[in-house]
Amino acid sequence: MRIFAATALALMASATPALAQDATFQGPRIEAVGGWDNIKSDGISASGFVYGGAAGYDLQRGNLVVGVDGEITGTTTKKTFDLGTIKGGRDLYAGVRIGYVVAPATLLYGKVGYDNSRVIARSGQLRDAENLDGVRLGAGVERSFGHYYGKVEYRYTNASQDVIRHQVLAGIGYRF
Repeated sequence: MRIFAATALALMASATPALAQDATFQGPRIEAVGGWDNIKSDGISASGFVYGGAAGYDLQRGNLVVGVDGEITGTTTKKTFDLGTIKGGRDLYAGVRIGYVVAPATLLYGKVGYDNSRVIARSGQLRDAENLDGVRLGAGVERSFGHYYGKVEYRYTNASQDVIRHQVLAGIGYRF
């Protein structure tokens, strides 16, 4: 009987770390993101591919998750028209997110933060690169696979000079 009890205790103790890793959304994380990007300004709309990386830190208390995000992306978004070309450049973001664990390994979240986008306009030999400040709003779903996770996210950015940006991205990351 003692052997059975000792074996059962040893199995439960060894299973505890695996259970703790299953559905945690806490700690530092890094990720790669990519997807669709659309920039609209003055009646001109341009679409392309956005790509980049992000890092963040999340704190989980029960089903509530609160975190911070930082991101750097680039884009292939470009539009040529009669007067020249408009092109998206690098994009810097810093913000916060809040989420709720709706299933053992699934997080629904919303985010808000500061965005600084570079937009490049060319007309003949003239080139003008503007850094536009704005606010980014977003929502997404994240699925945990142990230390790895995948996510899908929609973002809306309202920048200075009446520039609007819509993005739909997917990401894959690692939580430390």
